[in-house]
Amino acid sequence: MPHTFIAKVRSIACGFLLIGAVATPAAAANTPLTALQSAIAGQISYAGPHDGAYAYDLSTGQVLFSDRASALRPPASVEKLYTATTALELLGPSTTLSTSVLGTGHLAPGGVWEGNLYLRGGGDPTFGSTAFIRAHYGGEGASVSTLAYDLVKVDGIHRVTGSIDGDESFLDSLRGEPSSNYEFDPFLEGNLSGLAFNRGEEGTEHGAHAPAAFAARRLYATLHADGVSIHGPIGAAPTPPAATLLASVASPTISQLVGLMLPPSDNFFAETLVKDIGRHVTGSGTTAQGAAVVARTIASLFGIHPRVVDGSGLSPADKTSPLQVATLLIALAHTSLGPSLRGEMAVAGRSGTLELRMRHTAAEGHCQGKTGTLTGVSNLAGYCRSADGHTIVFAVFTDGINLETAHTVQDEIAIEIAGSKVSTTEELAAAAHRR
Repeated sequence: MPHTFIAKVRSIACGFLLIGAVATPAAAANTPLTALQSAIAGQISYAGPHDGAYAYDLSTGQVLFSDRASALRPPASVEKLYTATTALELLGPSTTLSTSVLGTGHLAPGGVWEGNLYLRGGGDPTFGSTAFIRAHYGGEGASVSTLAYDLVKVDGIHRVTGSIDGDESFLDSLRGEPSSNYEFDPFLEGNLSGLAFNRGEEGTEHGAHAPAAFAARRLYATLHADGVSIHGPIGAAPTPPAATLLASVASPTISQLVGLMLPPSDNFFAETLVKDIGRHVTGSGTTAQGAAVVARTIASLFGIHPRVVDGSGLSPADKTSPLQVATLLIALAHTSLGPSLRGEMAVAGRSGTLELRMRHTAAEGHCQGKTGTLTGVSNLAGYCRSADGHTIVFAVFTDGINLETAHTVQDEIAIEIAGSKVSTTEELAAAAHRR
């Protein structure tokens, strides 16, 4: 069941779509609003015919700009906004994902586990070593050391007579996503797995379940370092139904995982989360099932229908529009999840993929956004606080031009929005009359 706001968002989104009329630069007096519209139009003209832009003042309900805003184009990593929203809604912001050790057998005197151990993954993209988690996620993550500590200090296990097997069956064992035909994809910066240690490292392991076997080997090594002797082999196998839970470590919350995913635009996290969504809702932890759930959820919440085939936006087969993305952001702003999602976006001139962009401008510290980049595709969508204190939603899609020009167009639009003052009484009245 949804956790938060489906009925509320649907009514807001539908109401927004009714007022989503096109607002284009007018040949009126040079007011702050028309000056902003002209500035945005001028930047869009540099991007050529394969572009689109939309801007909307949340504080007044006023459409500030719309040009080719309904054209469907590849979102690239802007797609992650759909994945994040669905994960927060369906999984829940405070939900965690568990990685567990289970055993078949029993604990004999002297701390001897007479039987086998199974390291069962739960779709946590952060699972790994303490050093890796500290280096890559600022210390937020589920460490194998925690599991080993619980097995030794809590359960009192000092010797294992059987084997240790890794179990990745929580999700499917396809390592990539649609754009790589589900094979290994370097842009993922990892191997997808229900039991991915250090983003799915395989080490010297081979075979269909190499990441799971490697994770089991790291548990073995951690236990061995803690003085535990293990006499059986290391491998990969499903956990038997009758196995007993011995230890478990929780991931960061879904909200925290979104916070780790969005600012750096982490493809591995996005593709793991979309499989987690599929598993949670349909019982099948596949990209296809997760993407279908995302598409249905976004349609139900916001009345929009993007084409969703993955979680990260790596596939050019994903399709959405500036208006659809803006609709999402506008509706979210009126929900309990809106401030949280906005707070996890990259900040202009400060953090994530926008850290080096728009520094020393009106946008620095006042615009939060999600970038998206593929070959021939560059997009930016998010929120800006304008000079008159209003919150402006914007989405700019620029295709078919070089990345430097695309970034310049996007940045200049965000800077113009952040520096604008468009909410005079006369202009609001004129906008209402046009609608």
